[in-house]
Amino acid sequence: MREAFVLFNLQGDLIEWNSPYSKMLGYSAAELKRLTHQKLMPAKWHPVEAQIVAGQIIPHGHARLYEMEYIRKDGAIFPVELNAHLLRDSDGQPDAIWATVRDISERKRVETALREQEEFFRLIAENSGDFIAVIDLEGRRLYNSPSYKHFFGDTKYLVGTKSFAEVHADDRERIRQGFFETVKSGIGHRMEYRFVLPDGGIRQMESRGGVIKDSDGKVMRVVVVSNDITERKKAEERIYSLAFYDTLTQLPNRRMLSDRLRLAMAAGRRSGCHGALMFLDLDNFKPINDDYGHGVGDLLLCEAARRITGCVREVDTVARFGGDEFVVLLSQLDVGKTESAAQAGMVAEKIRVRLAEPYVLPVRDESESDLLIKHQCTSSIGLVLFLSHEHSEDDLLRWADIAMYQAKDGGRDQIRLIDPKSCAAKKPPPDPA
Repeated sequence: MREAFVLFNLQGDLIEWNSPYSKMLGYSAAELKRLTHQKLMPAKWHPVEAQIVAGQIIPHGHARLYEMEYIRKDGAIFPVELNAHLLRDSDGQPDAIWATVRDISERKRVETALREQEEFFRLIAENSGDFIAVIDLEGRRLYNSPSYKHFFGDTKYLVGTKSFAEVHADDRERIRQGFFETVKSGIGHRMEYRFVLPDGGIRQMESRGGVIKDSDGKVMRVVVVSNDITERKKAEERIYSLAFYDTLTQLPNRRMLSDRLRLAMAAGRRSGCHGALMFLDLDNFKPINDDYGHGVGDLLLCEAARRITGCVREVDTVARFGGDEFVVLLSQLDVGKTESAAQAGMVAEKIRVRLAEPYVLPVRDESESDLLIKHQCTSSIGLVLFLSHEHSEDDLLRWADIAMYQAKDGGRDQIRLIDPKSCAAKKPPPDPA
């Protein structure tokens, strides 16, 4: 990432960062290890950030883009803008905060210049890497900084054109409303939207508006400072994917499954409908790793994930639990327990039959020739029903796991539905296959 990135725990200890972050602050990696996030900011910002963490990040998982100040190693204080998100541990508890940090010194200097005089603003804008535009009260462009050449080449023809024309159609009305609200109130808004280039390409933009007023305090012009955040958005998506999705199958991981299960329980409380949790283990999986290597085993796991996903609804969740174990979450089945058990059983049977079909996988032999191998790999499936928050997440997973081992003990390639009220069985030792 070209933008600065930092990860710190809830006590403020720095856990990880990238080189742009250390370069921005002027500290070496060894020095940063001895610092906390609080020590990098003036004391006046400590209660502000504590309030943001407690009031936004922990309850909502993220905070609105916020500004504060950092202190460089040489003592210089400079303004920054943070985009912060929460990470939770495997139990769903708040664990750490990651943020992208931008030095906004240049933007602050531009905003100050705008308040002083328009000509001085023009001088700054001509030499800024931000996308700066001056717009009349109807939304027509009066000025675009040279940065817009990256998008349009010659920017002279933009004068007098509508500033909303290149905004993606799905975002246009929202941006129009934000613009005219700024004109009416004199207060700028930070907005994100998609910008359509002349060649049809799409860039993710972030804009913040401000106004120029006459001597009577009447709004004359709107100034919009924009940044291309396409790469930042891609990086955030990659970070999110690593946190919540299995890297091999791209299925949700345990953390995402826990979130989805909590949502399913809450939905069941409102609707009165049952849900079901299915614990699934592939039979006869180990031999393919032993005979052909883990690369071929990974191909089988990806194909199994695809087959399972094809057997459920979009509202359901298929997660990889680890190794050759998968968990399927079925939500909003039926109000009746018997009917819900029948519905879940039909889905489980559909999955069992689909997974029992032969796998044809490519493998490369010693002569570097590509071969196709056929492998038979059935599944043992444990099933448990739940309603609202009647039972804990851990109990549901444990009972579904017990039911899965009962299916294995019964001969494999089977489905077992377990009743939590009568569940007294203990989990047997792991099966070697």
